[in-house]
Amino acid sequence: MREKYSPPRRGGVDAPSEAKVQTGWSDRRSLGRTDHPGASRHPSSARRGILFSILAIMVCAATAFAQDPPARVLAEIGIDQKLNAAVPMDLMFKDESGKEVRISDYFDGKPVILSMVYFECPMLCSLTLNGLVKGLRPLNFTIGNEFDVLTISFDPNEKPALAAAKKERYVKDYGRLAAVSGWHFLTGSADSIRRLTDAVGYKYEWDPYTHQWAHVSAVLVLTPDGRVSQYLYGMEFSSRDLRLSLVQASQNSIGKVVDRILLYCYHYNPETGRYGLVIMNTVRLAGLATVLALALFITISRKRETA
Repeated sequence: MREKYSPPRRGGVDAPSEAKVQTGWSDRRSLGRTDHPGASRHPSSARRGILFSILAIMVCAATAFAQDPPARVLAEIGIDQKLNAAVPMDLMFKDESGKEVRISDYFDGKPVILSMVYFECPMLCSLTLNGLVKGLRPLNFTIGNEFDVLTISFDPNEKPALAAAKKERYVKDYGRLAAVSGWHFLTGSADSIRRLTDAVGYKYEWDPYTHQWAHVSAVLVLTPDGRVSQYLYGMEFSSRDLRLSLVQASQNSIGKVVDRILLYCYHYNPETGRYGLVIMNTVRLAGLATVLALALFITISRKRETA
């Protein structure tokens, strides 16, 4: 395995800042005043100059934030699906308080959602976590009760202080007190990170061209004993997919009868990372429901006749 590039520390924000341009003119009527040399003779030239300056700054800003990673980097990122692969339980990380923890501490009989991000990501990681919170809010399952969430940075330079800031933000956004004890934000060494990402097939790469990590957006659903159950792709995660994946990963230890019926009707597609309707199973279920309804109708009718 080739040695991984260790990037320098960077100052990061959750979203790129917008360039603000001030023209220096407080009143458009001043363009026609004689105390501005040449303004009365060429007002349109002044406006054009200001417009071109604004456009130039906008183009430069857009170029700075729209640089695509080179093909070599893009070829190194993605997900190699390893369904049923086991997470190495001896891996050591630091939690948001700076305490040394073993990853096995977070597998205590509940399914776990794993999100791989880096906390100083300027765009994609925040969108992924925002989408995860949006998909989890409607569920009557609660982080810390029916399942846990592990959000782990794959940047070995990031420290617990960053993890603590992210936890505070997203637990508050989620809005349920139990998440304080159930959503964990971890940082770790390059070796622990690499062993974890290799085990679950998550591929990322440092891009020296943009000075950012190139990676994909996805979350993984793990079984209570730490095996990969499903991969869910994208920046938006449907509540239905999250619920069904948690029920399936728990081997029906959480959820209700209706969830098991839905699992019969919906089938997880590893290629898309989503649940799709299984037509034949749905037809069979509808047929069974029809037969049961007819049997109930006949039974009630006969009881009325004999009454």
